[in-house]
Amino acid sequence: MPDAPHVVVGTGPLTPDEVVAVARQGARVALAEDALDEIRAGRKVVVALADDVDPHYGISTGFGALASRQIPVDRRAQLQRNLVRSHAAGSGPEVEREVVRALIVLRLSTLATGRTGVRVGTALACADLLNAGITPVVPEHGSIGCSGDLAPLAHCALALMGEGEVRDAGGTRRPAVEALVAAGIAPVEPVEKEGLALVNGTDGMLGMLVLACHDLRLLLRTADVAAAMSVEALLGTDAVFAAGLQTLRPHPGQADAAANLRAVLAGSPIVLRHREPGWGRVQDAYSLRCAPQVHGAARDTLAHAAAVAERELAAVIDNPVVTADARVESNGNFHGAPLGYALDFLAIAAADVASMSERRTDRMLDVARSHGLPAFLADDPGVDSGHMIAQYTQAGIVAELKRLATPASVDSIPSSSLQEDHVSMGWSAARKLRLAIDGFTRVVAIELLTAARALDLRAPLVPGPATAAVRRLLRDVVPGPGGGDRHLAPEIETAVRLVASGAALAAAESATGPLR
Repeated sequence: MPDAPHVVVGTGPLTPDEVVAVARQGARVALAEDALDEIRAGRKVVVALADDVDPHYGISTGFGALASRQIPVDRRAQLQRNLVRSHAAGSGPEVEREVVRALIVLRLSTLATGRTGVRVGTALACADLLNAGITPVVPEHGSIGCSGDLAPLAHCALALMGEGEVRDAGGTRRPAVEALVAAGIAPVEPVEKEGLALVNGTDGMLGMLVLACHDLRLLLRTADVAAAMSVEALLGTDAVFAAGLQTLRPHPGQADAAANLRAVLAGSPIVLRHREPGWGRVQDAYSLRCAPQVHGAARDTLAHAAAVAERELAAVIDNPVVTADARVESNGNFHGAPLGYALDFLAIAAADVASMSERRTDRMLDVARSHGLPAFLADDPGVDSGHMIAQYTQAGIVAELKRLATPASVDSIPSSSLQEDHVSMGWSAARKLRLAIDGFTRVVAIELLTAARALDLRAPLVPGPATAAVRRLLRDVVPGPGGGDRHLAPEIETAVRLVASGAALAAAESATGPLR
C-alpha cells in the first residue's frame, strides 16, 4: 500500500481519524522510538519477576478462576501460548476487516505505552501484520466485554503465532502461517505475560465506537438535509428553525441541527411562500417542526460518546499492568461498562432519528397530509404504487432499529466460575450498533429518494439551491417520475451508496458550505 497514509503509534493517544485511517484506508503504521524505549523498560520489569517464587498474576499463575494455581518456571511460556489457543474460542461469521484492523492498531497503541510488559518484537509483529494487509479471521460471537474482548483479541494473537486462519492482502482466506511466511513475518512465540497482554483489552468495543462516531457525524448531517428536503416537499416553513427560537432551549446539538436546516433551506422559493399574505397553515407536524430537537439530541448523544472514545484512546487497558514505578498490579480497567453504555446510547439515538425520518416519508405519500401530492407519489395512482413499498421498507427497518435500541449493557452473565461475576456485554452493544447504523443509512436514503421525487412533482415550484443540488445528484443516477412504476430496489441501493459515501451531503454543501 505505497500510497496509503502513515500513522506513528506511541507519540501519544491515537486520534479517531488515525484509527479510521488504519481500519478503512489501509494506513501503514510504525512505532515511535520513544515507544520502543517504553516497551523495553516495561519488559525489564516482567523479566525481573519471571523467576520469582512469589506468585504474580499473568506471569506465574493461571488465569481467571485458575489464578490460585502457581505455574512452574519451565511451563510459563507454555502457559501464555495455551492462553491464546484456549481463548480463541469464537464462533459464527467473520467480523468485518475494518473492525479487526481497528482492534489490532488499538491493541498496538496500548502495547506501545510499555505498561503491558511485552517484548519489542511482539509489538513490531502487530505493526507488520497491519502493514502486510493480513487480517485475522475473528468470529462474530465470543466476547462478553470482560476481561475486555478476550476471544476476538485471542484470534488475532493466534494469527501472530502462525496459527488459525487469516485473510491475506488480496482477501484470500488461508492458514495464518502461510500468510506470515509469504509476508516475511516470523511467528511470535509468546513468553511470560505476553499472551495475556495480547488478549486483555477493550479494543474491539473501542474500535467499533470510533468507527460508529465517524459514521454518525456524516449521517446526522445528511439527515438534516433529508429533513430540509421533506420540509420543502411538504410545503413546510423554516420559520420554526430561527436561531432566536432555538436559543430558548440552549442545547448545542439542537442549535447545530437548526442552523443546518436554515442553511439548506436558504433561498428556497417554496419556503418563501410562507411569507406571502394569506398563507393559511399555522404550523407543521412534529416530524418537520421538531427536527432540530430530535436531530440535536442525537448530536449531543454523539458528543458524549465521542468524549468517551477520546478518553478510552488515552487509556491503558491490561491486567495486570506494569506501573510507572516498576510494579505489576492487578486492576479492573478492562471492564467495558463505559464503552457499553455509550454504544447503547448511540443505538437509541439512531433509532429515534430514523423513526422521525420514516414519519416524514409517510406524510409525503398520504394524500390527506401531503398538501397536493399524488397518492404515494405514483404516476397513475391505482395502476401505479409509486413509493408505497419503499415506506414499508423504512417501517420494517425502523422496527428493527427499535429492537436494536434495547440496551445490551444492562445484561450480565457470570463467567469463569463466578470470578468474573459482572460483565459489560459491550461487544454485543457494538455489534448491534453497526447494524443500527446500516439501517439508519437506509432509512435516510429512502427519505432523500422520496423527497426528491416529491420535489419533482411540485413543478413549477422550484426548490432551493442546496436541495436542488441533491436532487440533481440523484437524477444523474436515478430517473425522475413519469413512465409508471419501475424496479425500485436498485434505486434505493443507489441512494444508500450516495448517503453512505458522503456524496449526498457533499452535494448539499456545494451550495451551503460545510454543515455543522
